[in-house]
Amino acid sequence: MRSSWFNKLFIKIGSRQPVSRLILCLIILLALIAIFGSSSVGIIDPAAHVPASLIYTNYRRIKEQAAVDYLELRSVLVSAAGNRELNLCSKESENFVPCYNVSANLLAGFKEGEEFDRHCELLVGTEKCLVRPPKEYKIPLQWPASRDIIWSGNVKITKDQFLSSGSMTKRLMLLEENQIAFRSEDGLIYDGVKDYSRQLAELIGLGSDKEFPQAGVRTILDINCGFGSLGAHFSSLNLMAMCVSGYEVTGSQVQLALERGLPAVVGNFVARQLPYPLFSYDMVHCAQCDIIWDEKDGMSLIEVDRVLRPGGYFVLTSPNSRPQGSSSREKKRNMLTTMGDLTQQLCWILLAQQDETFIWQKTADVHCYASRKKHAIPLCKEDDNDQSYYQPLVRCISGTSSKRWIAIQNRTLELSSDELNIHGVEPEEFSEDLQFWRSATNDYWSLLTPLIFSDHPKRPGDEDPLPPFNMIRNVMDMNANYGGLNKALMEEKKAVWVMNVVPTGASNTLPLIIDRGFPGVKHDWCEPFPTYPRTYDLLHANGLLSHLSSERCTMIDLFLEMDRILRPEGWIILTDKLGAIEMARSLASQVRWEARLIDLQNGSDQRLLVCQKPFLKK
Repeated sequence: MRSSWFNKLFIKIGSRQPVSRLILCLIILLALIAIFGSSSVGIIDPAAHVPASLIYTNYRRIKEQAAVDYLELRSVLVSAAGNRELNLCSKESENFVPCYNVSANLLAGFKEGEEFDRHCELLVGTEKCLVRPPKEYKIPLQWPASRDIIWSGNVKITKDQFLSSGSMTKRLMLLEENQIAFRSEDGLIYDGVKDYSRQLAELIGLGSDKEFPQAGVRTILDINCGFGSLGAHFSSLNLMAMCVSGYEVTGSQVQLALERGLPAVVGNFVARQLPYPLFSYDMVHCAQCDIIWDEKDGMSLIEVDRVLRPGGYFVLTSPNSRPQGSSSREKKRNMLTTMGDLTQQLCWILLAQQDETFIWQKTADVHCYASRKKHAIPLCKEDDNDQSYYQPLVRCISGTSSKRWIAIQNRTLELSSDELNIHGVEPEEFSEDLQFWRSATNDYWSLLTPLIFSDHPKRPGDEDPLPPFNMIRNVMDMNANYGGLNKALMEEKKAVWVMNVVPTGASNTLPLIIDRGFPGVKHDWCEPFPTYPRTYDLLHANGLLSHLSSERCTMIDLFLEMDRILRPEGWIILTDKLGAIEMARSLASQVRWEARLIDLQNGSDQRLLVCQKPFLKK
């Protein structure tokens, strides 16, 4: 039983207002607009007597208010038309990621690797429906149990595919009935992932892998991460390892990693850049990642250089995995020769080599590029911090004139005032933002706790009780701003990781988020997010709805995408102005969410909408 204060706080969606009353309100609203619009004729423009900064502020406020009024008007029309629950999609869409349709891309004329890239422009007239879970789907286990055991019915991998994945993988995982179990403590994974991690640490001059932060290594990009074994180990060391891999119809590495509660995103750089800004990672790791680095004039290696921070490390293990047959040694020798030439042009040094593992270090000296031989890889004319999603690969070295050129060994855990100034952010504003999110995070957790843990009330003296079936591990902040929610959750030591998303069209704060050591991408919310269905436990959006004014998509399109990437029994927290929240509450019933409206009772026009996605069983 919920307490009386809780019942008063949460207001469930009630019955609809009569259509005639809504239409009457609409007529009155339009009449008022006409009256005030006509009365403005002949009034002297006071702009000449107002400072320019105030004019800009007022213009921005009027523009934002117009967007909210538009949403309120649409909310009335939607309610008057009635809310109809959307149907379920066909079975074929259970594990499908939109924008990655190789067959459609080939028909559209894409080739030379571009057919494997993201092409959302081909999504025309897609059906509005809810992606159904597989018949065998079960709610994931709670973290950290999910790191070691997942339900096999939750991922697109068959028993035959699993058994044919190689002897190393068989030692990595066990298939027991309807579970896939990952051995993480017995030292058997990946012929010893712990030993491999310690080997990498020793090769860069450290005593153990626990000392990676001392060398400036806190964030790692794991290319084609397999089943996420290295990322799982790094998570136990409080290192953030992001898995990136191309879309796969079956046996997806990204889907498997996210199911385990590990950061991952769909992406490849066959023809386009990764969805990360300049200087995003301290280490880039590739173990049998199936990429031929010396092809296309080394453009893939140049892309690694773009996302690698000054002084960062590139780890390449088993570079001869592709060449086969009697000539494999010769092919390997030729590739390493080409790699040696390319890395010299990039101002990398071969730091260490042991067996099949090579470690290069990117220069921390920006003057190195001036001392290279002639006809070396040119420097880019402009930095690409403001570029949008998935730009074409370029054959030039980025970032040599960037103010963010700071060696990883010189970075601190917290951004200094000078670093904030580089991003155009005042320290006072940054501090106020963090204080806000500290308070908001505590409020969110207090609101969600009685809902998630209603069957397991807290005992006196206990911390947050363990959830019976639901867990919150994979969190997405859909309008992350400075990454304040991520930081507040870290300070509270919540066992979550956050995908920080900066919407296109918003102020590009992604480089700042990356410099804080948080994962993030830039994304257009009028397009599907590059992840598999059912891969996030909590979606958070502050102020996103009222800024969704593009004619290319509507709020229902956004909600359908949120429903696709949200796990059954997952949660949505929306904070916005009253008009946007009212419309969201009306549309929530169409996607079958249970929605609760919360008045913040602070005198503002902000409202909070907490929704839960049901588990629609077959």
